[in-house]
Amino acid sequence: MKCGEPTQTTHRVLVGNSQKMSEVAPASVDLVVTSPPYPMIEMWDETFYALNDGIRSRMQQGDGVRAHELMHDELDAVWRETDRVLKDGAIACINIGDATRTIGDRFQLFPNHTRVTERFRELGFSSLPSIIWRKPTNAPNKFMGSGMLPPGAYVTLEHEHILVFRKGNKRQFLSDEQKSVRSESAYFWEERNLWFSDVWTDLRGVSQKLNHERARERSGAFPFELPYRLINMYSAKHDVVLDPFLGTGTTTLAAIASVRNSIGYEMDETLPAIVADRLAGFEEVANDYTGRRIDAHREFAASRDCEFVNQHHGFRCVSAQEMHMRFNHVDVIDTANLSNFKATYSDLK
Repeated sequence: MKCGEPTQTTHRVLVGNSQKMSEVAPASVDLVVTSPPYPMIEMWDETFYALNDGIRSRMQQGDGVRAHELMHDELDAVWRETDRVLKDGAIACINIGDATRTIGDRFQLFPNHTRVTERFRELGFSSLPSIIWRKPTNAPNKFMGSGMLPPGAYVTLEHEHILVFRKGNKRQFLSDEQKSVRSESAYFWEERNLWFSDVWTDLRGVSQKLNHERARERSGAFPFELPYRLINMYSAKHDVVLDPFLGTGTTTLAAIASVRNSIGYEMDETLPAIVADRLAGFEEVANDYTGRRIDAHREFAASRDCEFVNQHHGFRCVSAQEMHMRFNHVDVIDTANLSNFKATYSDLK
């Protein structure tokens, strides 16, 4: 994109089962960012029962281990489709938490992150260093169970996993145009130091209550900053980002703010209405977020002796790789057709 020339991204919010993403061509996606229903978390039981009634039977029989495996069998079908649609060199980021639950009279941990990792490795993906998202909490109790009497208390789960996988070989940027877009997509030096830490402690969870007359009571939403970081860490501008479990559309919003294209699938036909509500007026939200990101960098740069100057926006920066970063202004998001809509951008002055 030449300086001052408008550009567009395309976005699709699709209602359907992501076990068969027929609208997505093979090897057409650059990045997956998603958070699936967590097996053995009670709020997702009915979702899994609808996919396989055998899961309900196993739960009623008190066979939690087998029910857990059957739930993951349903997720496996999505991971196979993920493998089909991802390009060679593409990245998949899966946010998932483990579960603790008492089935019958037995309390135990169900290690969801381990099971997902096993499946991706079986599909031929390479595991990359992952992230522990440790959620800040004000809860005074740091245990579950019988308090101070050994060995009946249990460690509380205050973290989730962000698993990172690469399909095939490392992505290559060979042409001059590809290299230019990659340079424009750089992130700040200080963001690199925060984002690529293996423990994130600064992101709070968001309310999962859905105040919408047609929607279910709760969602599994993650905070906007989580997909926004991952999209900027693992893709370039104008790439295609896929979320097979779109929910209330946070990944779509983050893709728009990051000048990426996006595709999202959601089985619950009531949730796209919430996505549409969130998109209304999101131009201002996205532009404010970008502005605060630049302002935070200017404040950081003012405290250092920065050698380099960004050629598009004039701020000083630590490294030469930041000199070609280019931010865009979101002008219009046209959501007349949620299954295929565009966001239009101009060059940020």
